Amino acid sequence: MAAMTTPEVTQALLDAAVRAQGSAPVLEAVSLYRFFRAGDEETLALRGVSLTVCAGELVAVVGPSGSGKSTLLACLAGLDEPDGGTVWLGGQRISHQSEQLRCRLRARHVGLLYQDRNLLMPLTVEQNVRLAQRLAGGLVRTHPTVLLASLSIAERADAYPEQLSGGELARAGLAVALANDPEVVLADEPTGELDTATEAGVLAVLRERAAAGAAIVIASHSSAVAASADRVVTLIDGQVMP
Repeated sequence: MAAMTTPEVTQALLDAAVRAQGSAPVLEAVSLYRFFRAGDEETLALRGVSLTVCAGELVAVVGPSGSGKSTLLACLAGLDEPDGGTVWLGGQRISHQSEQLRCRLRARHVGLLYQDRNLLMPLTVEQNVRLAQRLAGGLVRTHPTVLLASLSIAERADAYPEQLSGGELARAGLAVALANDPEVVLADEPTGELDTATEAGVLAVLRERAAAGAAIVIASHSSAVAASADRVVTLIDGQVMP
């Protein structure tokens, strides 16, 4: 067995401290490695990354562009397979499973929030939300109208994405991410192009979800995101920094 590096030891200690608080881990990544190859070039995007996120916790993953933040979130969501290591979601392994199983687990338990890719352009806001709920298998508890009203966008339910302002797009995308009442929310640069007020609104909703028991992971360059987090994890060149 290979010796753990200093960053891995530090993260392992942090994860142990989180477990000691008594909250069950909802999301857990153990020693993730991810390689990308282009011709003769090989890039190691993740280098033994371990992370534990408990119910009710909001974790910010920060670091420069190319540090592995998006790759980590893709592996956590089951959108990408790590070349080494394991991802657990609610105690069930999501990595190294069939695409069908990963899709089912993701649709039922994970909300995905992106900077600009949450909405299908041919569908209205409400239709986007209903589609996300249908993919979750009918297990959701929040009616689309109630969800949209809670995000102050119910009046735009019949609008198409191209008809929305920047702030409305952010709230509509958040509605889609929360449509399946997720236990885990993974957000990749969700506030990168938002003004300060809109960013604060998005973060307030995510903090409310964490307070209600969801596990939230946000990859971001934003200092506001880091300030709102319970814990900040820094990635540099695919490694967790102490």
